[in-house]
Amino acid sequence: MQLYNKLSAKEREALLEEAGEERLTLSFYKYAKIGNPHLFRNHLFVTWHEQDVLGRIYVAHEGINAQLSVPAKRFKEFKEFLDGINFLKDVRLNIAIEQDLKSFLKLKVKVRDKIVADGLNDETFDVTNKGVHVDAVAFNELIEDPDVVLVDMRNHYESEIGHFKNAITPDVDTFRDSLDIIEEDLRDHKEDKKLVMYCTGGIRCEKASAYYKHKGFKNVFQLEGGIIEYARQVENLGLENKFLGKNFVFDHRRGERITNDIISHCHQCGEPCDTHTNCANQACHLLFIQCEKCAVAMENCCSDDCIEIIHLPEEEQKRRRQGIPNSNKIFKKGRSEKLKFKK
Repeated sequence: MQLYNKLSAKEREALLEEAGEERLTLSFYKYAKIGNPHLFRNHLFVTWHEQDVLGRIYVAHEGINAQLSVPAKRFKEFKEFLDGINFLKDVRLNIAIEQDLKSFLKLKVKVRDKIVADGLNDETFDVTNKGVHVDAVAFNELIEDPDVVLVDMRNHYESEIGHFKNAITPDVDTFRDSLDIIEEDLRDHKEDKKLVMYCTGGIRCEKASAYYKHKGFKNVFQLEGGIIEYARQVENLGLENKFLGKNFVFDHRRGERITNDIISHCHQCGEPCDTHTNCANQACHLLFIQCEKCAVAMENCCSDDCIEIIHLPEEEQKRRRQGIPNSNKIFKKGRSEKLKFKK
């Protein structure tokens, strides 16, 4: 019984291209009490490996957070498997607006302490006492209310390429950082203002809404299904789209376009651009915004130093990477003194 991925990303990419079959990129989450996350993790991996499902899945005692690529021809089988799990029956699936054959190249199912790294002590408040969920119709009406404070609960590199009109977009690196900032900024308006939050697919707002209610906010709302579901409802119902730009996603696509607005700039030349990339130097791997012109001129790197490194022999590159931590650049996404036009 195979419990771990054995193919490299390149090997999987070749197989996907050879097969040429349609795949669906989707995501879902569910807060639920899971007694044995490791056993549940193995159950998911065995089944999804057999179904040729790829993606990144986090399992914890508090539930599951999944981002997946599913063969279109096996979607019914995939859905029936989910419905066979008591707490996942009829769970909302956020289907991506833009599909990509290679959105995920491996199946990774990991057991974590939490399904979202929120840095909160859940024992101090009732995580089930959530805010009011609103659909796209109600959301559009709600955010026109002058007593509403609309907050983007994502990180700076996400909101940089796309956000709702008039939203507060905290300049933060982590979800946990934004919680304290918002509470401090609105501490005098916990009763007279309506706090409306949104994120990519809803999971971060799920926990944040309960947290803010615990902190004394009386009117807390969240966008049901996040930006992904909002964009789908706007298209299907012919609603006014109040989002600007792209929705950052955590797979190889790095974003899906919601509107044609380009609200960000290339971090190297300053020209309008909203295409994220990772520096080609594996020892750096910095996530940043780079236009096509700079991608050619800079050889997909973030700096001249990194260009020099990628031209070294592979063995020399590996030797230089040994013992050098790069997590600061990876997780401080889009922040580097080398990026001239990063705000």
